[in-house]
Amino acid sequence: MTPNIPETSQKRIVIVGAGFGGLALAQKLAKHDVQIVLIDKNNYHQFQPLFYQVAMAGLEPSSISFPLRKIFQNKKNVHIRITKVLKVVTEENRIETDLGELHYDYLIMAMGADTNFFGMKNIIENAMPMKSVSEAIYLRNKVLQNLEDALTAPDADTREGLMNMVVVGTGPTGVEVSGTLAEMKRLILPKDYPELDFNLMKIYLFGSSAEVLEVMSEDASKKSKEYLERLGVIVRNGVRITDFDGKYAYTQSGEKIRTNNVVWAAGIKGNSIEGFPKEIYAAGNRLKVNAFNQVDGLPNIFAVGDIALMSGDPKFPNGHPQVAQPAIQQGELLAKNLIKIIRKEEPVGFEYKDLGSMATVGRHLAVVDLPFWKFQGAFAWYVWMFVHLMAILGVKNKVMVFINWLWNYVTYDQSLRLIIKPKVKQ
Repeated sequence: MTPNIPETSQKRIVIVGAGFGGLALAQKLAKHDVQIVLIDKNNYHQFQPLFYQVAMAGLEPSSISFPLRKIFQNKKNVHIRITKVLKVVTEENRIETDLGELHYDYLIMAMGADTNFFGMKNIIENAMPMKSVSEAIYLRNKVLQNLEDALTAPDADTREGLMNMVVVGTGPTGVEVSGTLAEMKRLILPKDYPELDFNLMKIYLFGSSAEVLEVMSEDASKKSKEYLERLGVIVRNGVRITDFDGKYAYTQSGEKIRTNNVVWAAGIKGNSIEGFPKEIYAAGNRLKVNAFNQVDGLPNIFAVGDIALMSGDPKFPNGHPQVAQPAIQQGELLAKNLIKIIRKEEPVGFEYKDLGSMATVGRHLAVVDLPFWKFQGAFAWYVWMFVHLMAILGVKNKVMVFINWLWNYVTYDQSLRLIIKPKVKQ
């Protein structure tokens, strides 16, 4: 088997990963006379900021996913291969994939990051991460199935475990998941399950950091915690979950929380590929890169986005935030720099333009930090919705997301509470 990429006189640029950084890079490069090979395990781009809405039955998976081949339909110099990269052989300028070997002139690592369980075996086996559409669907299935099972639970203890939710991680994902769960508990689930007493359902948010949304401003942090507690979420700052056996979550002090459901949003680590020397990896499994996104000691290999650690920026000594904007900006600049490098011109160093950050807690409850203005509440919620709606790829996807949001806003309901399971072979 072979990737079957045609040999041409064009420089071959291989991009591993079609997340925000890899996709931005490929779209910019596609306008130039180079050959692009875009490799990803999935045949679609995933809009990660809205994974939690798929998990909480607010959006269809297809609404936040966009086929890669549709994006590049008219670009004959872009070759998409759906496969897994197994190894990089840097001294021979080639990679090994499930489809076979592929040579490159320039290689860009844009594989993003995955959930970091910090080596805790029980949590790896029992907790629910949310770093892909498939994991978000699994979380939705698990939560809804547990509520179905709670209807026929033989005793109060079993019912409590099925209904209680523990969310770990007080960053944007943890805040948005726990806030959405709290709204579902208050407005939606009692209508679906009138036989269950949702006053008994507890939603916990645990975080080892001292504040909720610690990466945002002090006002945003305080307001988001206030909003969560207003919705009924039990917020536990400075408390780490250290174990979860499927029935109890344990804190570092030995406290036991009865729950069958732990959503893990407490950390991420860069995806890695065999073949790179250990010394080019930094904390969090990120590749060390210079101001041009070149990987240390490998002039024709680059890294962008979550997997890249650019430590030269005095504003971000520990690397740029692992969110969409740095990845997109790095991808767009690297496209220009690669063309400059091919033409033997001087590349331009990367400088991150912080456009701000935001998070939503619930209806009319959001926090927004812009470089020139920080605000919270209903207006922040509308701004959050508009920004995310505009960022989704495809007119159809924007329309579908808008319709789902509008329906939810008007009816105080979601229509996607479906338990969809794969067929099990006998």
